[in-house]
Amino acid sequence: MEYRWRYQDAQGRDVVGPDVMFADQTEAEDWFSAGWRDLLDAGVEQVTLLRSESEVYGPMSLHPVQ
Repeated sequence: MEYRWRYQDAQGRDVVGPDVMFADQTEAEDWFSAGWRDLLDAGVEQVTLLRSESEVYGPMSLHPVQ
C-alpha cells in the first residue's frame, strides 16, 4: 500500500499539490514536516493523509493554532 497527501482549500475543495507517493506513513509524515510551509504558500489550506484511497487522518489545517 502506498501513502499520499490530498490537498484542499479552506472550504475542503481539492487543489493541486505535489503528486508524491510514499512507501510508508513515516516517510509521508517526514516529507510533510519538511515542506508544509511551502504547501501553505502555494495555496494549500489543509491536507489529509491517504493510504491507497482510505483516509488515515485529516483534514488537518496547515495554519498554526493561535
